[in-house]
Amino acid sequence: MKKIVTLIAIINLIGIIIGCGTGTMEAAMANNSIKKDKLQTITEKGVITVASAYGVPFFYINPETNKISGIDADIVTEIAKRLGINKIEMKKIPFSDLLEKLNTDESIDMVASGIYITPEREKLVTFTEPLYKETEAVIVRKFSKINFISDLKNAVVGVEKGTSFEYLAKKWKENNLIKDIMFFENSSELLNAINSGKVDAGISDSVVVNYLLLKDKKLLLRTLKDYTPEIPGAIGIAVRKDEISLLNALNKTING
Repeated sequence: MKKIVTLIAIINLIGIIIGCGTGTMEAAMANNSIKKDKLQTITEKGVITVASAYGVPFFYINPETNKISGIDADIVTEIAKRLGINKIEMKKIPFSDLLEKLNTDESIDMVASGIYITPEREKLVTFTEPLYKETEAVIVRKFSKINFISDLKNAVVGVEKGTSFEYLAKKWKENNLIKDIMFFENSSELLNAINSGKVDAGISDSVVVNYLLLKDKKLLLRTLKDYTPEIPGAIGIAVRKDEISLLNALNKTING
């Protein structure tokens, strides 16, 4: 059987540094008398419903195979198998709405979409142990004169809404490091906007950028080489705060 550690090793080969465990999650008291235990419900149904922003290369439907694919998708698939669950359903939701939908839509069991674990997000949901780590990248057109962060002073920088990169761009604007910010719904829209000259540069997930630039030769873009990432982060799966048994089961498979 394919091992989760093998999946993570493959991820490491494309440049992602595997995250170390952040320690065992503190046990919390959940009021299981009010509603049925989520892990039990999933097991009885034989289906895990995952919310995702349909983000390549994390969690998406491969148009060639019509099957769920991606880095996070492969990990969730292996976790599901170890829990005795053979079916995964995906709900496509805009990235900026993912955590809110998790807390309001009972049909969603978890969120997996290349989500950074941050203190702000941990106020809303609970994350599993880190799956892996990654960083941001600054993207410009291939023949742009922008080579350093200092060259962005008069630039309009694009970011995807609701991501950690949005907060970084806002910080840069407050510190007068960039001229303005433009927001996009997903990374594909962002890269196309940079490519067409709609924005001067963009901040996005390094894994996504490298993947899309490799796949789409029409994107005449590059990343800044002389750039030190400011927000390296760990990626995790999000569950509701009161789903303790589900969280523990996920962590057991991740660490096992």
